[in-house]
Amino acid sequence: MLKIKPESGEYLLSSIQQRKERVAMLSVASNSTLVVFKIIVGTLIGSVSIISEAIHSGMDLLASVIAMFSVKKSHLPADDVHPFGHGKFESISGLVEAVLIFIAAFWIIFEALKKMASSQPIESPGWGVAVMFLSAVLNFFVSQRLFAVGKESDSIALTADAWHLRTDVFTSVGVMVSLGIIWISHYFFDDPRIHWLDPVAAIFVAVFILKAAYDLTAQALGDLMDVKLPPDEEDWIRSVIIGHKPEIHGYHQLRTRKAGNFRFIEFHIKVDPHMTVETSHGITRRLKFQIMEKISNSTVTIHIEPCDGKCTDICLSGCLLTEDRRMQLSI
Repeated sequence: MLKIKPESGEYLLSSIQQRKERVAMLSVASNSTLVVFKIIVGTLIGSVSIISEAIHSGMDLLASVIAMFSVKKSHLPADDVHPFGHGKFESISGLVEAVLIFIAAFWIIFEALKKMASSQPIESPGWGVAVMFLSAVLNFFVSQRLFAVGKESDSIALTADAWHLRTDVFTSVGVMVSLGIIWISHYFFDDPRIHWLDPVAAIFVAVFILKAAYDLTAQALGDLMDVKLPPDEEDWIRSVIIGHKPEIHGYHQLRTRKAGNFRFIEFHIKVDPHMTVETSHGITRRLKFQIMEKISNSTVTIHIEPCDGKCTDICLSGCLLTEDRRMQLSI
């Protein structure tokens, strides 16, 4: 029989929650620093690509704050008003972050087109290269940490924040390369006339941001629309149920969904109609513990039904009895 130690479970959950909150605060701190540096350097040297990166980091900062808030709220236990818990705070956070990214991307494109039309030269592009290098390195390490904790805790809010920063790494490298080319060209040509690389790099940034926003929107909407769990998880649940035959004669109406990092699993099982309530309760208890041990933060609801051999199409889809056994029960 499986035994659960509430004390150790609570400690583990508390430890994971602490790591989630700490890495969310780390993201807020790093983004705040980068926004300040990018705005200062971008304004001083007149680089629209760096200013666009500052806008991008500003959206990342706002997203990090939202993620930090949602991580704290989603951990709250169920109450009278929210009987299924607060897990969807993380999904809502992901959707809000996606909207912010869309807004930032279109704003960057607008500013880049204006810059391309004005053909204003960039002064001291070396400072831009330096701040973009700092941005790429810092965001890489912070996003690595966010990915690790997000995967461990199955947090869409932290994973979304990680993708924000990882996208910022790629775009920062793109802007750094374009500014580096402009910087180096001034050593060989008096007027290289390649300042158009700066707004082109800004549009390149915007394209990456739009792709990230689309992916994030799809993932967040999936959770909000109660999309079922991944096929491998549902297949594993079915294998667990099948592993309990001949006590279980069949199963049907398996339904699953996600709310943040919480999973809800529901299904019906068919048992011998002469089985005692105590025995049937023991079967459901073992099933629940087995599923909850494998799939963390899950709520499992099992409905018990008597199996009399009179199978409907729904019952036959998950019947675990031989045809002879079904005939015996129907007599």
